[in-house]
Amino acid sequence: MKKKVCRNCKIFVKGEQCPICKNSNFSESWNGRINILDAEKSEIAKKIEIKSKGEYCIKVR
Repeated sequence: MKKKVCRNCKIFVKGEQCPICKNSNFSESWNGRINILDAEKSEIAKKIEIKSKGEYCIKVR
């Protein structure tokens, strides 16, 4: 079973609501993963505009 991701934030979600944007618009069709451990120090997080730590997908369909 594929994990579901928020279409807005691209973060992996376990519950019924996104922890970042509080939305419930999810997709199970995604490609690639990235783990952000420290969003303030990460150059990648700054480049893709991620503000909080977590596991994100790279592309949502």
